[in-house]
Amino acid sequence: MTRRIDHLVIAVHDLDKAADFYRRLGFQVGTRNRHSWGTENRIIQFPGTFLELITVGEGARIPPHKPGHFSFGAFVQDYLRDREGLAMLVLDSHDAKEDANSFAEKGIGSFEPFHFERSGKRPDGSETKVAFTLAFAADPIAPKAGFFVCQQHYPENFWNPAFQVHENGATGVATVALAIPEPDHCKKFLTDFTGSIPTSPALHDLSFRLADAHLDVMTPDDAGETYISVEAELDQPSFVAFAVRVEDIHNQAKRLDAAEVPYQHVGSRLVVPASAAFGVAIAFEAA
Repeated sequence: MTRRIDHLVIAVHDLDKAADFYRRLGFQVGTRNRHSWGTENRIIQFPGTFLELITVGEGARIPPHKPGHFSFGAFVQDYLRDREGLAMLVLDSHDAKEDANSFAEKGIGSFEPFHFERSGKRPDGSETKVAFTLAFAADPIAPKAGFFVCQQHYPENFWNPAFQVHENGATGVATVALAIPEPDHCKKFLTDFTGSIPTSPALHDLSFRLADAHLDVMTPDDAGETYISVEAELDQPSFVAFAVRVEDIHNQAKRLDAAEVPYQHVGSRLVVPASAAFGVAIAFEAA
């Protein structure tokens, strides 16, 4: 069964400033939430997928990594010590415990599943409960790229059509881009993690088909040509860009112009460079 992208984790230093920027791009950005260990987020929701803007809040008590336990908070905290950007790719899960066992059998993750709950808010402001179980995977050659799957226990409380209406007409994530000098080096890991057999759209590049999206793996040079300005690690994999589908690409260009957000036309896409977008390039393409 092909997995879908559950969400993308975008680490930023200033959560409110990032939220304002994404509003200028035409997205509806949710209210601030706080995890019990101290990370704080704001969510941009589409049908079945979301963007998670995240930072480390004041007074955070981040648990460290330890054998058999992957610390989500510690990964975000460590990532932000070096840079802002797209830190983690999260796929959906129907049974996180089973996925954790599968990852261990495949040799890509020997971590206990991580369960947590938090309160959420409905469009009318009333509180509701959401809960998640995460199963992590890790590639030793990719310490700055995070991978896990997420099982949602109260999806009816989380997904809400009222949160999925955006001024820019965004309908979902189309592509996530991972840059690595030698894409073949992460081929086995990503095949095991996604459950997808990659194709090779270019000489060195790989593309993993997900439900209604792609994970594209490319060299930093190819990523730079595709997404104008990227911030990639020179010697290890790093997520550098994602693309969002919008209903009217011409209206989105006018919106970016009015908001004075820099972008370039690259083929049929509009690309906001990483230098202007908190470390991750953002492309818009026609739905």
